Amino acid sequence: MLKTSDIQFGFKTGLSCNHAIYSVRRIIERAVQNGSTVNLCAIDLSKAFDKVNLHALLTKLMQKNIPVQLLRLLEDMICVCFSCVKWGEI
Repeated sequence: MLKTSDIQFGFKTGLSCNHAIYSVRRIIERAVQNGSTVNLCAIDLSKAFDKVNLHALLTKLMQKNIPVQLLRLLEDMICVCFSCVKWGEI
């Protein structure tokens, strides 16, 4: 049987997104109280792009005058990047 990480929230009895959100919020609150600036970006890639017409999405963003650098980043993320999950020592 594979053991999941103690810091993983998903697929564990008694833990949920609410627990993960609470943990992130507490970490951010502590950082801000200590005078740090916190930037957070969360993207759920599980089904983010499988039902979207990517050409139409990028066209709409261009029409909204989104900065070219951001458009290139999004295009690379959608078309070039891949995700990898590390499980234990594998």
